[in-house]
Amino acid sequence: MSAIAKVVVATLVSVFLLAGCAAPGTPPGAMAIRQATIEQITPVQLQSSHHSGIGAVVGGAVGLGVGSLIGGGTGRDVAMILGTVGGAVAGNEVQKRYDQPVAGQQVIVRTASGVLVSVSQPVNPNLRVGQRVYIEGNGEGARVIPQ
Repeated sequence: MSAIAKVVVATLVSVFLLAGCAAPGTPPGAMAIRQATIEQITPVQLQSSHHSGIGAVVGGAVGLGVGSLIGGGTGRDVAMILGTVGGAVAGNEVQKRYDQPVAGQQVIVRTASGVLVSVSQPVNPNLRVGQRVYIEGNGEGARVIPQ
């Protein structure tokens, strides 16, 4: 057997051996779904999902655009600056209306393996203590839904 053939065979054997050692799990991008039973439901306040500062940025951009339509020369430059600042302030004030906390619930469930899991999510009136549920997703994206 030639040296190249020996290297190829050794590489293939190594690949198959290492592939057998790979840990099974949820592939990236796949959603994990687990079964559980609700132990406790507690009302909580959830932070708004709006990104802070977006209102000021959008308002400033709109103000800049409007300011650029006014006048010419130095007057136009001043109008653009005032439009940007005024738009940013106005956009920030508008966003504050949407940054109020929303009603939610902390759901504590026990999985089939006995592990307790806590999930905070918007209120789902279809959930009750003792109910069999699914836990969809993981981390901050996890949600408890009825079976």
